[in-house]
Amino acid sequence: MGNAEDARIPEGAEVPEGAVSPEEKWMGPVLRRREQVQPGTTDQRLLDSEGDSEWVHTDPWRVMRIQSEFVEGFGALAELPSAISVFGSARTPAGSVEYDAGVRIGKALVDAGFAVITGGGPGAMEAANKGARDAQGVSVGLGIELPFESGLNPHVDIGVNFRYFFVRKTMFVKYAQGFVVLPGGLGTLDELFEALTLVQTGKVTRFPIVLFGTAYWGGLVDWLRDTVVAQGKASEKDLLLFHVTDDVDEAVSLVTKEVGR
Repeated sequence: MGNAEDARIPEGAEVPEGAVSPEEKWMGPVLRRREQVQPGTTDQRLLDSEGDSEWVHTDPWRVMRIQSEFVEGFGALAELPSAISVFGSARTPAGSVEYDAGVRIGKALVDAGFAVITGGGPGAMEAANKGARDAQGVSVGLGIELPFESGLNPHVDIGVNFRYFFVRKTMFVKYAQGFVVLPGGLGTLDELFEALTLVQTGKVTRFPIVLFGTAYWGGLVDWLRDTVVAQGKASEKDLLLFHVTDDVDEAVSLVTKEVGR
């Protein structure tokens, strides 16, 4: 007649009716005995497809996804050469004057020794990526998950797509030495004022910001000077945080000079 050891059920096996449960059981580094013994194995519970899936929508799980986006972004971009982020409207039509300016800026930045980073979308972003690629430079696109997502443009050589805007914004600033901002909408303004705030507060240093297109940006500059600064909401010196130009060579020269090239 067998002893208690003989009566134990192999780990992972179903417990037949009338069988004797084990007296003790190791579950990884944890020892369970007597009433604390649990049926099945850790792997079995992991691979079991049944159960509540609400946990994937909880904040702790989102934290893990946010962390993974930082890890993927850092890993993909860590070995980039010096780079400039170029912003502008996704609605800029191919063949327009603004699109052509984006292409020329992308090429000129590569010729000056920079990689080009954009949001990876169409319009002005595509133009700058195209210019960088035509000049045989490094063309980077940092996309974002949106309801009207159009994917990364075909001129992107290194692409990373993000769920979270704030992770993407970190990549734009961390891996760029400056911004060139073409005419754009709310997303472009968001990136512009984020960069201005970081420079104003000393969170980043030696970070040139060039606005390309005096006719487009002139009204914003006037408002900053005549309303924001005039009413004491910002300092006169804050207007020195950026440059405005219509000349591609000057735009590139400004970012090159300020980053010490």
